[in-house]
This record gives sequence, C-alpha cells and structure tokens, in this order.
Amino acid sequence: MTTDSTSAHVLIVEDEPKLGQLLFDYLQAAGYLPALLARGDEVIDYVQATPPDLILLDLMLPGMDGLAVCRELRKFSEVPIVMVTAKTEEIDRLLGLEIGADDYICKPFSPREVVARVKTILRRCQRAITPEKNHTQLIIDENAYQVRYGDKLLELTPAEFRLLKFMSDNTGTVYSRDQLLDILYDDHRVVTDRTIDSHVKNLRRKLEYLDNEKTFIRSIYGLGYRWDEY
Repeated sequence: MTTDSTSAHVLIVEDEPKLGQLLFDYLQAAGYLPALLARGDEVIDYVQATPPDLILLDLMLPGMDGLAVCRELRKFSEVPIVMVTAKTEEIDRLLGLEIGADDYICKPFSPREVVARVKTILRRCQRAITPEKNHTQLIIDENAYQVRYGDKLLELTPAEFRLLKFMSDNTGTVYSRDQLLDILYDDHRVVTDRTIDSHVKNLRRKLEYLDNEKTFIRSIYGLGYRWDEY
C-alpha cells in the first residue's frame, strides 16, 4: 500500500472508452496514478506485474466479466476492489464470500463521487494502530491484513478484516447493524441492513474454520451483533 494515498496507483477496468478516460482524468487530476484497461482478461497479468493500491472494476467486461476477475484476484491478492455496476440487484452478491469485492459504485455516478470514494477507501485501508494484537489465540496482523488462530491462517477481505478487528476490540458490546455499517462505510452512503448481514454471514463461515466449537459473533435478537470470543 502506498503510504501517501494521493499518489496511490488505481487500476480502472472499464470497457466504455469515454467513461474510462473520464475516470482516468479525474483520478489523475486528484493526484492519483491511474491506469486503464478495457478487457477483463488483461487484469490478472497486469496486477501480478504491477500491483495497484485499489481497483475500480466494471461488472460487464469483454474477455472475462468482473465477477470472474474478482474471484481470480482473490486467489492471490487482497487489494481493495470496488465493483462498478448498473445492476443494483447484484450488490449483495458482489459483497459476498464467493466474489470477495469490498465495495461498489452504482451507475450512473459522478466522477467526483468516485474520487471521493477512492480517497475514503484508501484512507481506511491505511489505518493501523499497532502491527499485531493478540485476542487469546486470535492474532490480528493489521499490516498484512491477516488473522491467525493457532496454526491456521484466515484470509479475509478488507471489509471483513475491519469488521473482525472492530468487534474483537470491543468484546461483549452489542452493536446495531447501523453502527457496524458506519464503521465499514464512513462516507455516509445509503446501504441496507442486508449488506452488514452479508458481511457477518461470510465472516462467521470463515471463523468456523478456525474453531467450530466457538461462537465468535453472536446475534442479539432485535439489537444486532456481539463478539463473544472468550
């Protein structure tokens, strides 16, 4: 991750030439280092050769669609991925375990909105108080965005990592869906309760791999969720 977010490398994957160039120009004017690809099947090789700090990934692409690209990227990279879509019904799926996207932007949008979103996401990803914190057997490495539990390594998306980090730092406290959404999305966009439910569901499934006898995240009827590791 580039230490100065305004010089971060942002990869734009967009097959509409005018829209792609517009995003490129706005990001460049804001001080970022953008690159533009028009085909999905070019993304993997590019990212492996020139790892970006963030990817703006259109859903509908020639060569390989955005969903398939996202799946392939998650096999070797935890780079923040923001899906760009006109299909609002795909949002829950985009944020799900099987895809691994961290955020989304719905078309139509203003380029200024995209620049603001990029800035917010990069700022979130750069936050780190201490390299590691130990929660009993749960070791959270904030620099590597990794979680270890004994000899097991848990691979999380940035959104899942932030959720786990926040809740495990506040063991025993009940948080509503709205409160958790504010933690994950501090740019105050309108998102639904289903978004946080999707993140919690996916995080629980991954935590079961660590210890299927423990209930790390407990649902509190009518209130929200509580971290119950101990």
